Amino acid sequence: MIDLDKKAFLTGLFEAAVSAADACEALRPHMPKRPKGRLVVVGAGKGAAQLAAAFEDLWDGPLEGVVVTRYGYACPTKHIRVMEAAHPVPDAKGMVATAALFDAVAGLGPDDLVVALVCGGGSALLPCPPTGLTLADEQALSEALLASGVPIGVMNAIRKHASGIKGGRLAAAAYPARVISLVVSDVPGDDPAQVASGPTVPDSVSLAEAQAMIAAREIVIPEAVLAALSAAPRPDDPLFARNEVRVIASARLSLEAAAARAQAAGIPAVILSDAIEGEAEVIGQMHAAIAREVAAHGRPFTAPVVILSGGETTVTLRHKGGRGGRNTAFLLGFAQEIDGIAGITALAADTDGIDGSEENAGAFASGGTAAAMRAAGVDPADALRRHDAWGAFDAVGGLFVTGPTGTNVNDFRAILVDGLYKARRAKYPQ
Repeated sequence: MIDLDKKAFLTGLFEAAVSAADACEALRPHMPKRPKGRLVVVGAGKGAAQLAAAFEDLWDGPLEGVVVTRYGYACPTKHIRVMEAAHPVPDAKGMVATAALFDAVAGLGPDDLVVALVCGGGSALLPCPPTGLTLADEQALSEALLASGVPIGVMNAIRKHASGIKGGRLAAAAYPARVISLVVSDVPGDDPAQVASGPTVPDSVSLAEAQAMIAAREIVIPEAVLAALSAAPRPDDPLFARNEVRVIASARLSLEAAAARAQAAGIPAVILSDAIEGEAEVIGQMHAAIAREVAAHGRPFTAPVVILSGGETTVTLRHKGGRGGRNTAFLLGFAQEIDGIAGITALAADTDGIDGSEENAGAFASGGTAAAMRAAGVDPADALRRHDAWGAFDAVGGLFVTGPTGTNVNDFRAILVDGLYKARRAKYPQ
């Protein structure tokens, strides 16, 4: 067994991951040259206000613009207007913010430059129902997609064909001005067209392909929305010929920073992947199986070791009224599978500081967590079934609370296995 404060160690890895996506440091190498005309900054996402403030600090000329972020995520800016709206289900304030973004890019010429600061969360923050639909229709679509459990790429492909701003339409509205999109990726694979459903980045997914996704996964979409789906601009449209897209921060870079922090502390680190998707509970069980194998047999990694992964899991909502998000759901599935096994401690958290419906970023779990929940009167399996992972971890003081971090590079998972142990569970005889 290694001698260290395990929760403090894992917290330090999370902090390293978040610091690697710091707005100022991420933007610094990608600042554009001053245009002949106006510079207009637009943006959306949970870290958009921090990106706007950092851009102002780094810029040496006049600028203007507007960005939208989630309620409670704003920060002071000098010239760029920061607006707030609802997430994960859009609201009327989001409609107002969307209109402000279109106003900001209206009437620009070829010598003007638009810088789009785009990060995770922008899909919900930019409601723009097409002709024939209402905000209520877009809210119904959002709720249906969130409950479906489909991967984020599928959600965003559908959203782009039911929106007046997503799928590159904001960049199209800025034409003939040039648009540079600076993207903080929170999606597996770091496809910039997927982040915030790509308001300034067109996607190659066609309308027919989006409709096929809906049919193949039997997603229950409101009839009015299905009828209003329309083709999005294509990447080869001349409107986008002069534009640039740069991914300035991502889960990969943040996981590498966390691995370096662990190794500096003398703990070897391995990164499974920065693009893991799937049902949160199942992915938690898979990670638990790896941790058990390390703890019991020293394979595929030798303990002590910290196992890192990122990506974006999903939760298929089968019951209403739950509390929590995908990271606590992941960890509740994980905790049950390491029940009674010593030497394993894990942290799962969203790098934006909010996991789902509550105010925690995620939670901690160890081999004693499931037993502690039962002692507190909580059945972990029942809590998972009811989608109340938050309540289960709250009952044992296991929640991890950071507040808004100012960035968003998706989920962060760190599992510390500090030595070889014999499992005490009958389910896993040694």
